Amino acid sequence: MVPHLVSRWPVWLFRCRAAYSPGASVQQKTWAGMSRAAPWGIVGTSPLVCRHRSSTSSRAPEVMLTHKRYPVRRLPFSVVSEEDLAAFERMVPGRVITDPEELEASNVDWLRTVRGCSKVLLRPRTSEEVSRILRYCHERNLAVNPQGGNTGMVGGSVPVFDEIILSTALMNQVISFHDVSGILVCQAGCVLEELSQHVEQRDFIMPLDLGAKGSCHIGGNLATNAGGLRFLRYGSLHGNVLGMEVVLADGTILSGLTSLRKDNTGYDLKQLFIGSEGTLGVITAVSILCPPKPKAVNVAFLGCPGFAEVLQTFSCCKGMLGEILSAYEFMDAECMRLVGHHLQLARPVQESPFYVLIETSGSRAEHDAEKLSNFLEQVLDSGLVTDGTLATDQRKVKALWALRERITEALSLDGYVYKYDVSLPVERLYDLVTELRARVGPRAKHVVGYGHLGICPFLLKC
Repeated sequence: MVPHLVSRWPVWLFRCRAAYSPGASVQQKTWAGMSRAAPWGIVGTSPLVCRHRSSTSSRAPEVMLTHKRYPVRRLPFSVVSEEDLAAFERMVPGRVITDPEELEASNVDWLRTVRGCSKVLLRPRTSEEVSRILRYCHERNLAVNPQGGNTGMVGGSVPVFDEIILSTALMNQVISFHDVSGILVCQAGCVLEELSQHVEQRDFIMPLDLGAKGSCHIGGNLATNAGGLRFLRYGSLHGNVLGMEVVLADGTILSGLTSLRKDNTGYDLKQLFIGSEGTLGVITAVSILCPPKPKAVNVAFLGCPGFAEVLQTFSCCKGMLGEILSAYEFMDAECMRLVGHHLQLARPVQESPFYVLIETSGSRAEHDAEKLSNFLEQVLDSGLVTDGTLATDQRKVKALWALRERITEALSLDGYVYKYDVSLPVERLYDLVTELRARVGPRAKHVVGYGHLGICPFLLKC
């Protein structure tokens, strides 16, 4: 989550996921949410299966300090003093981290491209504690960098200089869940995968799913308006979030944890904070609508001879699968080779220039199977698809999804990664990959493209 407060805001420097340009003096520091934008530009979204940081500590010094790598300057904020540390200790007893070894993982981003030099990390448990911290820092002119799961891939969740890191990791409590309406109320530091498990035990699912679900926080998902793998079926967070609680830079708490789907009373303030990337406030709690858990889930993994066939298959897919279509993902052959080479994941179909993953979710297995069977017969007979495999049991479904979700992990093992999350007209998506390959030539080890074709954004990496 990143905050982007202009320098005129009383001594704030918040960071989370907002973007700033390499040549800028960074007059604005971000704040609130959970991840700030990359110093080089385009914001990325889809993290990884489980981006834990256990091994980062011993390697952190290898990463160049951000302020040495990029032409940014520190604004005239105060430096944390012993008196400040004592004040923080009174606010969050036993949760003030100053040990350099413990701080290393929180100072380095997941891709290991940027590194801050924060000397203090605070771990509040409640919105009231966040409020006291921000009010104090506001008065003392201390810069703050909110941090959630630190799974972002654009450097937005780590400090640039010596900002205080405000971690939401301990704000991880489920406040309530209504078994009839499916409305979940929880703190912003809850890990997405744990929330998914919580609601699935009650026959519901979260409306979003990300590769980084094992580590990312729901507050960061909201602050960056994450789309993810279920966007095609359940839509954006703007439609699924019913309310939220936010703490502003001066410590003011905006409480709007409504559980009403229809509320016409006044301004719909929560919409301002979804996707604000921390520029308006630190999200501390959320009320979100969860759809019922599908009784039948199928995943098909198909090979296509070209990108034109990928698009035609998508059109056919929408027409024949209709209401049960829940995901449509594509990847190129280079992605598949890297996943096989670095992660030893087997390719389930014959080699093809492109691959498509299709998921259906419905309430009647027989009905869904019939529709899917008719669709597969159609695309195979027409030559849009050259080979395919179908999974209905949970183990194989997860194995097929791993081929898509772990592409980022495979790329990170292959070398230094530049990642761009781009939205273009669907028919022009892959042109960007082919043009970039021609432009960079041998200077790039790989240029690959993959992503959520059904909602236009895709991921470009080189």
